[in-house]
Amino acid sequence: MGKIRIGIFGFGKTGKVVANEFLNDSLFTLAWVVRKGDTDHQKYASRLLGHEFDAGEIFSIDDLNDDFFVERPVEALVDFSDSTGIYLYEKAAQAGIPIISAISKYEQAELDLMRSYAEFTSVLYSPNITLGINVLMVAAQILQKIAPHADIEIVEEHFKGKKEVSGTAQRIASVLSLNVEEHLNSIRVGGIVGRHEIIFGMPNQTIRLSHESISRAAFGQGSIFAVKFLIDQPPGMYTMETIIAEMFRQNIPVY
Repeated sequence: MGKIRIGIFGFGKTGKVVANEFLNDSLFTLAWVVRKGDTDHQKYASRLLGHEFDAGEIFSIDDLNDDFFVERPVEALVDFSDSTGIYLYEKAAQAGIPIISAISKYEQAELDLMRSYAEFTSVLYSPNITLGINVLMVAAQILQKIAPHADIEIVEEHFKGKKEVSGTAQRIASVLSLNVEEHLNSIRVGGIVGRHEIIFGMPNQTIRLSHESISRAAFGQGSIFAVKFLIDQPPGMYTMETIIAEMFRQNIPVY
């Protein structure tokens, strides 16, 4: 079996780290990277990231003509650009290329467009694609069912420069049916990559579920996990949560 060819949208701080994780995994070949503007146009992501081989030729969005995805085929497309990236790869979806989106927040029109892509190919969308955060969300839903009367608070911590509320924290609030204004607490200090904690308060005891991203490489590892799952799936919408939930069901210990 040959290597899995990957295309990546986005080459910012996180996109570069994600690209590097694919470059370091012998199962994959980074075929190309699409970024806004013409910075580093037609250079290789591998060279820019310190590798001594050519992989991941860099293109700008102006290069995306009707034949781009035919002339440069990949087995999966990974999007770490921004919410407007969804408008750039309709042809890829129609060609049946699986799509993984890790964009933190979409408007409703963009979500509707993504769902339309799922008619042609498998699409996995997770605002936070790290394995750990999705295990956290599934575990929190299970605990909420076990202790439905517990008080629940969400605390999200990020680097000082992050202005918006964490999309992951909002997603946690949504799956737990919590009002964001009342139950979501944000902290901005130093250079924290990302930390999320869910606090369950009950009489005489407190349970805390937490996850911390030590490095943006966690997003790359989550993307690799997602690609391995998605390339064998039929067209439709998928999330990391549903994958992890199924693994929970398959691995419940029997005492």
